[in-house]
Amino acid sequence: MNIHEYQAKALLKGFGMPVLDGRVVRSPDEALVAARTIGGPIVVVKAQIHAGGRGAGHFADDPGGKGGVRLARTPDDAQQAAVAMLDSTLITRQTGPAGRIVRRLYIEAGCEIARELYLSLLVDRATGRIVIVASQDGGMAIEDVAAATPERILKEAIDPAIGLSDYQARTLAARLDLHGRSIRAFTTVLRAAYEAFVSLDAAIVEINPLVVTGSGDLVALDAKMSFDDNALFRHPELEELRDENEEDPREREAARHGLAYVGLDGTIGCMVNGAGLAMATMDIIKMEGEEPANFLDVGGGASRERVAAAFRIVLSDQKVRGILVNIFGGIMRCDIIAEAIVAASRETGLRVPLVVRLAGTNVERGEEILSHSGLKIIPASDLGDAARKIVAAVRAEGVA
Repeated sequence: MNIHEYQAKALLKGFGMPVLDGRVVRSPDEALVAARTIGGPIVVVKAQIHAGGRGAGHFADDPGGKGGVRLARTPDDAQQAAVAMLDSTLITRQTGPAGRIVRRLYIEAGCEIARELYLSLLVDRATGRIVIVASQDGGMAIEDVAAATPERILKEAIDPAIGLSDYQARTLAARLDLHGRSIRAFTTVLRAAYEAFVSLDAAIVEINPLVVTGSGDLVALDAKMSFDDNALFRHPELEELRDENEEDPREREAARHGLAYVGLDGTIGCMVNGAGLAMATMDIIKMEGEEPANFLDVGGGASRERVAAAFRIVLSDQKVRGILVNIFGGIMRCDIIAEAIVAASRETGLRVPLVVRLAGTNVERGEEILSHSGLKIIPASDLGDAARKIVAAVRAEGVA
């Protein structure tokens, strides 16, 4: 689960992270009041969407205009920026061409910037440890820095038995070319980020840029946090921060039914039970020359209702030109799956090719249900056969 910048800063501030004074607003009038309250020679007006690159982005109705982060030297300037940005579609490198509608802004105090650093914490799955990633090239997309100058990316793994040590923080600060009070300030920042990461079951904590001021202090100028969905049951307070407007409605619907769904850019919808089998199904579709439209794991013990919901979610994707169902019936029975597929196909008025591969418990009964359904369902004997058949069917539809 992702949250907005202003929410991440509020959480991190509770762990001791230095942040600037700011107010979230939802109207131009609120932006005017917020700018007056914050005061100072300058404030920054920031679009709040779940995507990076806001400052370098553009609005759909003004492609050559300003992006989603704007400086305002007076409260009236902040109000005018809010007029231009609210309820408009912001397009960044992370949103794709569809962009995101800006429904709220963050009005934040300005500050003197001497240097910009990058700092993040995430889980390295190869080692099973939390890893600190840092760079002197803050304010840039870390992917671009890694591609162009990988030697400027610093990494430090944290031993789970010991936790973050001040020695690690000081060493990393020195490698970032920090001196004097900036080293102490960096230790405070890193400690706050680490404590927040562990205490809140985060998937990532990212500060970009982490600003060094003229006096040597450090401030989190931007913040991003994402959380492990599997641990949210421990943090009901985080669930309240969810912004459903920023989430894929298909993924939101899937979550309601206990389904693991991720929308992708391909044209072949997948419905599979088991994450490993789902990944293998996606891989073999790519090997056959097409792209999967989604990752979808219905789980090992899914009910007929859950399977039917999964089928409807896959079909709600307008890019889907064909569907591959690949089910191994261990705990799940193939006849139950077949009944759900038939019911969902009739309910949705299926108009794209459908290939079904079933194996396992009650497979003969499941295949019988599909063959007597009166629907144009293409049976497959194994995964390779299923992938070849759905790719061929989709390409035939394209030619027709």
